[in-house]
Amino acid sequence: MAYVISDACVSCGACADGCPVGAIAQGDTQYNIDADVCVSCGACEANCPTGAIAEG
Repeated sequence: MAYVISDACVSCGACADGCPVGAIAQGDTQYNIDADVCVSCGACEANCPTGAIAEG
């Protein structure tokens, strides 16, 4: 199951920097994860300083 980013995202980019498959990109107001590309490795969740990422 792909990960999702909640409204707690502060757009710091730590998640995107840690994503091994490039599934995370800056959106209009926060970062977003492309579920079709996400391999559910959890690297983004571990890198998020605000805890805004969880398995969706």
